[in-house]
Amino acid sequence: METVEKRGGFSGKLGFLLATAGAAVGLGNLWRFPYLAEQYGGGIFLLVYLILVVTFGVAMLITELAIGRRTGKSCFDALMELCDRYPIIGWIAMLVPMIIVPYYCVIGGWVTKYFADYAVGAGSDLAGSGFFDGFISMDLGGLFDNPLPWFLIYAFLTIIVVVFGVEKGIERMSKILMPALFVLLIAICVYMMTIDGISEGLKYYLVPDFDKLSFSTVAGAVSQLFYSLSIAMGITIAYGSYMRKQDNIEKSAYTVALTDTTVAFLSGLMIVPAFVLFSSSTEMSSGFGLLFTTMPEVFNTMPGGEYVGIAFFLLAMFAALTSSIALMEAVVAVLRDHWHMTRIRACLIVSAGIIVLGLLSCLGFGPLEMVSFFGMSFLEFFDFITNSVMMPIVALATCLMVGYIVKTRYVIEEVESSGCEFRIKNFYSVMVKYVCPVILVVILVVGILGGLGVYTI
Repeated sequence: METVEKRGGFSGKLGFLLATAGAAVGLGNLWRFPYLAEQYGGGIFLLVYLILVVTFGVAMLITELAIGRRTGKSCFDALMELCDRYPIIGWIAMLVPMIIVPYYCVIGGWVTKYFADYAVGAGSDLAGSGFFDGFISMDLGGLFDNPLPWFLIYAFLTIIVVVFGVEKGIERMSKILMPALFVLLIAICVYMMTIDGISEGLKYYLVPDFDKLSFSTVAGAVSQLFYSLSIAMGITIAYGSYMRKQDNIEKSAYTVALTDTTVAFLSGLMIVPAFVLFSSSTEMSSGFGLLFTTMPEVFNTMPGGEYVGIAFFLLAMFAALTSSIALMEAVVAVLRDHWHMTRIRACLIVSAGIIVLGLLSCLGFGPLEMVSFFGMSFLEFFDFITNSVMMPIVALATCLMVGYIVKTRYVIEEVESSGCEFRIKNFYSVMVKYVCPVILVVILVVGILGGLGVYTI
């Protein structure tokens, strides 16, 4: 009979916080937040976003951390224990990270390619859409001028960290990557602030203009917060299950939200003022275009841009790795908890899924470009179905189960089980029962309509 490995855990509070914050901090902070901030009024978008962080964001983080720690299980079994009448929610929750991590590794491979090119002095060739379009469509020729080898390299980096486990792999890597990420981000921001003429861009980004407040501003901020904090990806529940009983869940949620928001804010500070200064005649690209088209153009026009490009794409690679590692661990945790697999066997199965689904995303802009879903490539469809449909459904179901089936005392008791006072428990109950479900319905409806081209935020 096979011996089941002991379930791992974080060695301490710092390791848990860095790993959980690293899971939340990802490429969405670097490309999606600055794009939305620039599009929806700069300072007013920031203000709306911060209000949502301390209300909706903190409430959802506390909920998922408490569920994970109380059950001691990953998302599938934890949600099944919460309410086994709706097993479909557990299955959807398990599938979310399994669908996301392969295409995330593809994008991580793109970032790795750009970092490598800047590092060898070829960054000036990357500006504009011509290179990026040729690269992902595999039209450039050359072994390392197509995304396939970079996807495999990046996927290997992700897999090897998860194989080493929670403490020796994820925690150790987070203790290196997260401080390095902050150092790089702050260094780039400091450099940007020294550039002549940057003040106008700073004013646009930091000073709220209430005339620009609209439904689209609020909807964009809600959507970004949901995406940025990695809510309903199975990650926070899994990491909560590794959390020590004596740690304060409420303070941990504040810390994770603050860390993620700080990275998002600094990313905007790094990108938006520079864009306003150097690309005033060009519209900021949404989506992946910001990282791979707009930013190289900005670097080409600013003093010292080639060195900033090296630091920027190294920063992006670190941010991507902390998130892809967390996504893979969320799936590995499900296989280990529910099917009692060893870590190695679970990692091998998940790795196979990453390679197969990742290849579809990797080839979807080239040899498989004729295959589309609602006009979307494999990667775009995987991103849409998870972020706009599956994740809001899981989060909404979680709120309804906590608010009306097991009741909010289920979470409140777990938060207070460490001997800490739950200072916002009344506010929390109102958020989970009434406010969060409404916000999640809005996210779901706007996301689906946006994905189908009916409405764009």
